[in-house]
Amino acid sequence: MPENDPWEYSLHIPDDLRAVTVSRRTLRLILTVHGLIHLVDVAELLAAELVSNAVRHTKGPAALRVRWSPPGTLRIGAWDADPEPPEPPEPFERAAEREDGRGLALVRACADVWGWQPLARGGNQGKYVWCELGAAQDPGPPAPPAVVRPGAGAVPA
Repeated sequence: MPENDPWEYSLHIPDDLRAVTVSRRTLRLILTVHGLIHLVDVAELLAAELVSNAVRHTKGPAALRVRWSPPGTLRIGAWDADPEPPEPPEPFERAAEREDGRGLALVRACADVWGWQPLARGGNQGKYVWCELGAAQDPGPPAPPAVVRPGAGAVPA
């Protein structure tokens, strides 16, 4: 049973494609020890897409952030130093045939909600792209995911 207290982990990521594998395995361990094993497969996919985008499309540091908010929301996010917004995802059906550019389409298709937020702290700029999963995942067909646009209250804590 998942814990009733909130928790959060951050993993700083070098500009290295191997960071995607490290992030996935770290996330698997975090969710396992917190009793959220039923979210591991989808969460790993989402984290890999977010971290992959942060590492592939930017030059510089990045970070993976995982946060649990009772009663049952898992937020997975990736920060990178590039302030440019992510490209809007295509519907998954169109993106599925392509070799690249499917990351956010997968996030959009698999997460309950996703969004991004521009960030500026201490003279550094960047963005935070995030998605959320509910702990009580229904095996039935998913509802269409909501997209939260900047300025619409999507501020990472």
